[in-house]
Amino acid sequence: MNVAAILNGLLVSVVAALLWKYVRLSEHAAVLEEELQLTRQSQELSQARIDYHTALLALQEYGTRMVCTGKMHTDRICRFDYLCYCTEAEEFVFFHSNSSFMLPNLGPRRFQPALLDLSSVEDHNTQYFNFLELPAAALKFMPKPVFVPDVTLILNRFNPDNLMHVFHDDLLPIFYTMQQYSDLDDEARLVFMEGWSEGAHFDLYRLLSSKQPLLKEQLRNFGKLMCFTKSYVGLSKMTTWYQYGFVQPQGPKANILVSGNEIRQFSSSLMEKLNITTRGGEKSPAEEKDEYIVVFSRSINRLILNEAELILALAQEFQMRAVTVSLEEQTFPSIVKVISGASILVSMHGAQLVSSLFLSRGAVVVELFPYAVNPEQYTPYKTLASLPGMDLQYVAWRNMVEENSVAYPERPWEQGGIAHLDKEEQEHILASKEVPRHLCCRNPEWLYRIYQDTIVDIPSLLEALRATVKTKPNLKKAKPASTVHPGQVREPQCQTSVQATNEAKLTVSWQIPWNLKYLKVREVKYEVWIQEQGENTYMPYILPHQNYTFSENIKPFTTYLVWVRCIFNKNLLGPFADVLTCRT
Repeated sequence: MNVAAILNGLLVSVVAALLWKYVRLSEHAAVLEEELQLTRQSQELSQARIDYHTALLALQEYGTRMVCTGKMHTDRICRFDYLCYCTEAEEFVFFHSNSSFMLPNLGPRRFQPALLDLSSVEDHNTQYFNFLELPAAALKFMPKPVFVPDVTLILNRFNPDNLMHVFHDDLLPIFYTMQQYSDLDDEARLVFMEGWSEGAHFDLYRLLSSKQPLLKEQLRNFGKLMCFTKSYVGLSKMTTWYQYGFVQPQGPKANILVSGNEIRQFSSSLMEKLNITTRGGEKSPAEEKDEYIVVFSRSINRLILNEAELILALAQEFQMRAVTVSLEEQTFPSIVKVISGASILVSMHGAQLVSSLFLSRGAVVVELFPYAVNPEQYTPYKTLASLPGMDLQYVAWRNMVEENSVAYPERPWEQGGIAHLDKEEQEHILASKEVPRHLCCRNPEWLYRIYQDTIVDIPSLLEALRATVKTKPNLKKAKPASTVHPGQVREPQCQTSVQATNEAKLTVSWQIPWNLKYLKVREVKYEVWIQEQGENTYMPYILPHQNYTFSENIKPFTTYLVWVRCIFNKNLLGPFADVLTCRT
């Protein structure tokens, strides 16, 4: 064999090997450069550091994992590891691997109608959440993911331009969802997926986390495939007290689970973040005496046409100074600062009244309604004021004089205009004396009436105030009502005796609940139910003592079932003790 040919072959092999190694090194360098760029994009999202290569391997090997709480889509919140979002398709993606799991594994029931609600508004078809499924192997053919290393809370804001919706549907549920999960702390990031822009009140959302919230539209800027390393999806509904009339006319929720104590914990936290001190802080004697009334002034619609006269009348009636606040002219934190020290808050019906949750205990909420609008049908703020532990007084006033109203039929429909309707419907609305109960949200008669301006009949308003507010509001003396419930009564027992063939006695006794000896309770009473065995009715008694002998309606040679429980301050009920079976 020719030596030159051998050397030439070896040279070609060496060059080929070098070229192959160079290509591999170039490919590896390109991959590293791409991963570095994706890491930088992740760093733009968060100050938290992330090892991109490790995160990618975890996604490929373990896929997405999901564990949820709640039995129904309306009460479900899910925690995900490596839930991804495709910004082009606008779809969340669950990647399956041999190590991925989803609990509950609902199969096709996940689409009946959804896995969960993204907002706190229950079962609204614009708020449903679900995801598409892919094998983790599909990642090879997809854009490289950008990882969000923060713990995130993914949700929908319901209507970020309306202050009532901001507080009731978003801020309160977010606050208490974050309390529910320890890793949703101040370092967690909120991700809003409803598609709205920031809105007028975005600064309020910023108070809930030290990190800037992300909007759906911003996710496109970071990549085509976003993967959240750890996320919670959905909101707790436990703090909502009102339903808006999507299925039935609006009103308080049937099963309210929040009290004023939780509302006040939230408002105190928010005020602290806004650097607003409450009346609980140190104040001079002169400041403590400075009781005042706040009147919400509106400048666009639903005006109080005799506002100056109203302010003067209120100041004279209660011997306090009166001030106005305006959402159009003042920042919300400055309004909260004023309201938090007010004795009385007066406003036309509207979203601004949700700020009553910042009032001190003992304060009065006065809600004014335009002509033909029945206060009993629109009660979000009455319901708020009436929650146990809010300790607010509430007064509703309704304009009963049509001549004291100014309506605007030529305005756009969303501002109460009716010119677009046919003549017969317009005449019906104009002739109506009260808006009938209706569903949300575009009832033309409701919109026409609620956007009226009003001349407040001051004598009738003062009469309504006097009927409810018997004494001048005193915030200094107002104390939180106790919400501590009694425990079970202990050692319940019964004794019976037969006096004659038609006369018997039943004596029931018990010991006080264990926790009562540690409490200062204004009033303690006991409720006793007695039921003849086999009957459907029972005899209830409210008693001040721990034993009592019953003779009325007690028959000889009869078996009675007896239940006993303790009551604090008329409305704080303890659990019933185990039922007693007593034979005369």
